[in-house]
Formats: sequence, structure tokens, C-alpha cells
Amino acid sequence: MKPLKKEDINQDVFDLYDDYAHNKLNRRQFVEKLSLYAVGGVTVSSLLSFMSPNYIDNLLVKPDDPTLDSEFISYNSPKGGGTIKGLLSKPKAIKTKLPGVIVVHENRGLNPYIEDVGRRTAKEGFISLAPDALSPLGGYPGNDDDGRAMQKKRNRTEMLEDFIAAYHHIKNHEDCDGNVGVVGFCFGGWISNMMAVKLPDLGAAVPYYGRQPEAEDAIKIKAPLLLQYGELDTRVNAGWPAFESILKENNIEYQAYIYPNVNHGFHNNTTPRYDKDAAKLSWKRTIAFFKEKLK
Repeated sequence: MKPLKKEDINQDVFDLYDDYAHNKLNRRQFVEKLSLYAVGGVTVSSLLSFMSPNYIDNLLVKPDDPTLDSEFISYNSPKGGGTIKGLLSKPKAIKTKLPGVIVVHENRGLNPYIEDVGRRTAKEGFISLAPDALSPLGGYPGNDDDGRAMQKKRNRTEMLEDFIAAYHHIKNHEDCDGNVGVVGFCFGGWISNMMAVKLPDLGAAVPYYGRQPEAEDAIKIKAPLLLQYGELDTRVNAGWPAFESILKENNIEYQAYIYPNVNHGFHNNTTPRYDKDAAKLSWKRTIAFFKEKLK
């Protein structure tokens, strides 16, 4: 049997995966529904394998990249989970203080993809901190299924406090110039939006396909926003028109892009939802935005 390609997969399968990845289906239900699409020599196991993340083969910046200092640290989050672990990455031989960026994971803890995004950010001339909101429960467990289950056990508001504490930690880092932004994905997109609500001095926020704040929160935003959405992500996009109206009515600075014909998770290069062109363009825009706003 020839290897599966993204083009061979029905959009309904991507929608099913989205439900599964957001805890609307458990693994058994997901596998049962996948069986409807196991036709023409395609097996359920091959579909499941194809849709699952492949972290090992898709790192863009290796953990031992010689141009970076990248290490796990711990910082205090008194209003959140207590002691939080995170991956701190920065360019080697820093000659001047640099802006900081908080990198916020999806709904499954600090997996290898988000660690990689932290290192990618540092390669662009920033100090990045990618926290693990699963730290109070032992940290990312090594697979996303268990990570999602663990993250459901934590209070969402307390997790927000963990990332706010990360902001203060990096802002006061000896190599940071005090200008700090945030980029986050899925759950991390919501966190990014909410950090913009809660932190009047936040330099910039880049939520990728993140749920929008409630109206009474959205009006408090001071930070410039760069909002990244996938056209096929109808679940998240449903909240965008109302959010955009609030941003316009309150003269909040924002840029928004809806990338055509791509799914939720299009930036994540470890699953077939990844779209190379949209991911590269959105990341180019993200880095340019940070370089402009975090002066």
C-alpha cells in the first residue's frame, strides 16, 4: 500500500481529529469514527498513525543547537501552580539585552513541538521562555493523550497565572531589555489573548487560532495584536466577528490573517494539519511583528 498523503484524507477526518484533540471524543470514539473512512485499502491503524504527531523527525532547531543556550529552568507562580518548569532559550554570546517572548503550548503541556518553537524564537534574536503548565502534575508525560488528560485536571485561570508569572520572570531576566511579547497556539492562543487583557505593559501578543476573550475583557486590551486563523477552523473562527467589532470600536491595534483552506493547528509541523506555506508566512509575520513592537 502506498503511503498516505494529506491530499488523500477527507476533511471530515481532520474535523474528527480536531474534536479528539479538544476532548470532545475519547480515543475509542475517535477510532470508531475513523473506521468509516478506512476504505480502499486504507486501514484504521494507518489513518490513526498518519494523524498522530511525529515529533522525532520534525524538529527544526535541535535541542543542542550550537548557536543557542537552551535549558530547563524553574520559576515561581504564587497565584498559579507554584513552581513551574519552562524551557529558556537565548542566543549564545549575547552582546546586548534582548526582547523576551513567552511561548505558550496547546492543551497538552510542553511537548517537543512547543519546545522547538521556543528555540526557533531564540534563533531570531529573542530570549524565549516556554513554560509547562503541567509542572504541578509532574510535567508533560511524553505523549499528547496523557498530556490532554492531565491538563484537564488543572484550573484554566490558575494556568493563566502561570504564564503571567512567566512574563514577569523573563521581563526581569538579566539578559532581557524589559520588552516582552507572547505567542501561543490553540489553548495558548487563548492564553495570549488573556495576557493582553491582564497585562497593560505587554509589548505584543500573537494568538494562533485562539479562543477570543469575553467582551468585558476584550475592551481592556492595550497590547498590539497579531491574530492568526485557519479558514477551515470554523469552531474558533465563530468568535472572530464579534471580537473584531470590539477591537475596532475601542481603537485597539490589531492585524488579523485568515489563511485560506487550512485547518486549526496549521503551524504545527508534526501533524498532517500542518500547512507549509501558511506556517512559514505566519511565522515570518510573527517575527516581523515582534521585531517591530518589542523595540
